[in-house]
Amino acid sequence: MIAYSNDSLLNPTRIIRLPEVRVMTGLSRSGIYARINQNSPGFDPAFPQPVNLGVRSVGWVASEVEDWINAQIANSRRAPRG
Repeated sequence: MIAYSNDSLLNPTRIIRLPEVRVMTGLSRSGIYARINQNSPGFDPAFPQPVNLGVRSVGWVASEVEDWINAQIANSRRAPRG
């Protein structure tokens, strides 16, 4: 039997797949994979790493993607306009 707290029932951790990450971030598939690949010039250490769901299946934690988006917004608002 799995025990859940009231908090986890109200705010469950949600795993989302690539199409939803693309919609949420506005990035292409290759843009997302570039951000998670340490050998890529587009690597972004702040971008959420995927979670292995199976042999050939990954997903992302929705709240981590949302946090990354909010950080991007905050950074762009702080950036000096030139």
